[in-house]
Amino acid sequence: MLKQTTLGAPVETDGIGLHTGVKVHVRLVPAPPDTGYVFRRTDLGGFEIPANVESVAHCGYATTLMRTGVMLSTVEHLLAALRGSNVDNVFIEVDNLEIPILDGSAEVFAEMIGRGGIVEQPLARRALLVRERVAFEQGNRRISVEPADSYQVDCLIDFPHPMIGVQRFSLELSDGAFNREIAAARTFGFTAEIEELQRSNLIRGGSLDNAIVLTPEGMMNKEELRFRDEFVRHKILDIIGDLALLGMPLLGRVTAERSGHIMHAGLMSKLLRVRSAWDIVDMPETAGVAKTS
Repeated sequence: MLKQTTLGAPVETDGIGLHTGVKVHVRLVPAPPDTGYVFRRTDLGGFEIPANVESVAHCGYATTLMRTGVMLSTVEHLLAALRGSNVDNVFIEVDNLEIPILDGSAEVFAEMIGRGGIVEQPLARRALLVRERVAFEQGNRRISVEPADSYQVDCLIDFPHPMIGVQRFSLELSDGAFNREIAAARTFGFTAEIEELQRSNLIRGGSLDNAIVLTPEGMMNKEELRFRDEFVRHKILDIIGDLALLGMPLLGRVTAERSGHIMHAGLMSKLLRVRSAWDIVDMPETAGVAKTS
């Protein structure tokens, strides 16, 4: 069976928050087995916020966690990098109320994890094994999870924009696929939404350095797309990051159509309520997850 993992050494970086615009320092620290992902607000005496479904406060334009009134926003890209890199246990020290956006993808976080190294721990890695299909729908938006022998994500997006349209991408989260296929995909938004977001006191740290900004005819960025279908790949990044709040990797297939953070949270809550739909098992070697050496 596969063993749990943590980082070999602490790693850190600095950046600004996408929505708050504040400077923030993040440090990833090795943690004991069965810790999971735990955020520590070092500006508040190390106050801990566990990365779990119960901590989700709201999830409009980003996923925000809260414990007893203390909040932490935009956690999904960092959590995606941890889950995608098969890191099970880490303390995440942060000195402000939002994880930095960096370049709008998870690539910098994935590279940080690579620098720290990944080490095995004595206990078996656990997985959430999906036994029954569970679906969550809102209008023409839907997301479901069903039994599979590995962690798989299939995502479809549909935007009436000349650079997007209908895009679909499928991924099995194994053998470094996250770093190769997903980590570099950047967040994106539309100029038509910017004024509304600014009125809501959001995207104060947004720029062409940390997002793809789409005009009605094209995009404002000078840098070319990193993938032809970068947009749907970023949606998969968000799915992996949000579903990391389940506390362990899935053994199941996630299928998403026009989903978003609210849909991801709805699926997780519904799945956990349907107790017959899942079990917690030791992760088998054959689950499609590359063994850490």
